[in-house]
Amino acid sequence: MKKSILALMALAMMGLSGISAHAQEQARAKVYYVKDITPENLVKLYKALGKPADGRVAVKISTGESSQSNHLSPELIGGLVKEVGGTLVECNTAYGGNRSNTADHMRAIAERGYDKIAKVDIMDSDGDMDIAVTDTTYLKFNRVGAHLANYDFLVNLAHFKGHAMGGFGGVLKNQSIGIASADGKGYIHSAGAYDTAEHAFDNPHGQDAFLESMAVAAQSVHDYFKGNAVYIDVMNNLSVDCDCNGHPATPELKDMGMLASLDPVALDKACLDLVFGHTPTEGDDNAALVERINSRHGTHIIDHAVKIGLGTTDYELIDLSE
Repeated sequence: MKKSILALMALAMMGLSGISAHAQEQARAKVYYVKDITPENLVKLYKALGKPADGRVAVKISTGESSQSNHLSPELIGGLVKEVGGTLVECNTAYGGNRSNTADHMRAIAERGYDKIAKVDIMDSDGDMDIAVTDTTYLKFNRVGAHLANYDFLVNLAHFKGHAMGGFGGVLKNQSIGIASADGKGYIHSAGAYDTAEHAFDNPHGQDAFLESMAVAAQSVHDYFKGNAVYIDVMNNLSVDCDCNGHPATPELKDMGMLASLDPVALDKACLDLVFGHTPTEGDDNAALVERINSRHGTHIIDHAVKIGLGTTDYELIDLSE
């Protein structure tokens, strides 16, 4: 009898071990990759995610500070926007420039040609609204464009690149600073110290607090859509400077491809891994971008996003390149 019980216990433990291994495998995020940056491959990546956009679809992009900025071109993204039946969405900036108010922003959008591929909505053109955050260490809410309420599904279409303040910008930045209203941008940049645009660059709490605030804001938008979101990073024109810079530094690192996932943390982490893991050659050097990210402690946004439960860094990279 004793031997039988021990045998049953052993079998049970083996079963639990098998279930645990299966659960760990299931928990790994899938990140899809394609090397060639084309309109067709962008649609291919989206379809690989297996989560069709439904209802009123917002496609969040950066419209770029000037014609010299490295924003994603209408020619590249037009097919995807049409595929999902989406509206291109943006919010006004918190600094002086050609996108700091709705009238100027719409003129800039027309100059870039975005209005020719889809309807464009400046989401804070009629004010803003506050949505809930789960980590209230610095932010007590996330102040976003009021028109966010008009959408059921989010396609977060980001240009992965460097950033003067955050170190890098991918889907996490595109979903936090990018969806915040002008005043909301001030709130995130100041890590909750001020809730107006004019104090956007007054941060008494320090760099890590800013990065953590971005992670928290990104999570609030993800939660707002109840998971009805897909995430895409395009790794082209890999300057150390963001698309908010009208005169960005020339990229020293060659284009690396496009990636997509249902997990925004895994996606940005996969892009970082490609950058940090790159072997430099003449004319294709990752040193400047790596220095920009490290000098701003940029990867801390990933650490905090994992800590608050937005996503995981445990991912499987699935290459769809032909």
